[in-house]
Amino acid sequence: QVQLVETGGGLVQAGGSLRLSCAATGRTFNSYTMAWFRQAPGKEREFVAAIRWSGTSTYYADSVKGRFTISLDKAKNTVFLQMNSLKLEDTAVYDCAAGAVFRQDSRFEYGYWGRGTQVTVSS
Repeated sequence: QVQLVETGGGLVQAGGSLRLSCAATGRTFNSYTMAWFRQAPGKEREFVAAIRWSGTSTYYADSVKGRFTISLDKAKNTVFLQMNSLKLEDTAVYDCAAGAVFRQDSRFEYGYWGRGTQVTVSS
C-alpha cells in the first residue's frame, strides 16, 4: 500500500523559508513523477512543482519559479520542497502526490496523495 507522509509545514514570516518533506513507501517509484500541489481556502488545488523519479527533470509553476526547489533523495524515498522568499499568497495546505503521469501539472493524473501539511505565511 502506497503511503505519502508530508512533514515540515508551519508558521513563517513573509520572506522566510521552510522545507517540506514527503516520505514515500509501499512500492518502487522508478517510473513515477512526484509532485507538490497546494490548496488555499476557497481555491482549487494548484500545481506547485514536480520531479521525475528516474531523472533530473523538474517542473515549476510560474508563481514559484526562482523561489522554490524540488529535489529527491532516492536512498530515503523522500521528496523535498525547499521554499524561500515566502509570500502571504503561499499560505495553503501543501500535498505530496505520486503517479505515472503524462502531464506533470495535472492533479487528475496523480493516483496517490498524502494528507497534506499546512504552511502559513504571516506579515
